[in-house]
Amino acid sequence: MKKIIFCFAASIAAISYASTASAAAPARGAITSLHALLISSDSTAALLDKAVAANAKGDKTGTVKALQAGTTALETEAKSSTGSLKDKLLGQVGNLKKLIPLAQSGLLKGDILQKAVSLAKMALGANQVEKLMGGGNLLSKVTGLTSNLNLVKTGLSALGGSSASTGNSLITTALGGLSKLSKGGVAAKAAEPAVKSQLDSVLGFVKGVL
Repeated sequence: MKKIIFCFAASIAAISYASTASAAAPARGAITSLHALLISSDSTAALLDKAVAANAKGDKTGTVKALQAGTTALETEAKSSTGSLKDKLLGQVGNLKKLIPLAQSGLLKGDILQKAVSLAKMALGANQVEKLMGGGNLLSKVTGLTSNLNLVKTGLSALGGSSASTGNSLITTALGGLSKLSKGGVAAKAAEPAVKSQLDSVLGFVKGVL
């Protein structure tokens, strides 16, 4: 009888463990997915920045290599996207590709590359924000959303004038909302709908200027 009871208890424990592991798997998957998004945008932006830095030093070979690598990474990101910013991102890829022959011939002068890269990073950041907004609540995604909003902000300098001012205002408001979410609790949950609206406004702005 004791043996039967022991086997039954062991079976219950095994079922409980399997259920717990199954429930934990999606959470780990979500974290991995978020981490991949952050790595993707950070590494692509770094390659584009490397091209700008090399060009400023007059390093033609370095500029071409970094620009080709950055453009390829950006294109991969764009083609894997299914959101409303896919075409905007592909447009920036096309603009950067046009600059590669100029870089190869050493004719890429002035701030042409800097402006093109800034706008590409704006599209990249907005695309990542849209991806992060695509599933579940925002409370667990504050870090990723903040990082990519700041990436969007780097493109404002290429716009200038009232557009830059409007974009800066929208992004600052959204960052303030995300700061509230980062505190957690009931207040953060209540603020989430307003933050989603603020993020939507940023995405609408990017679509309008690119």
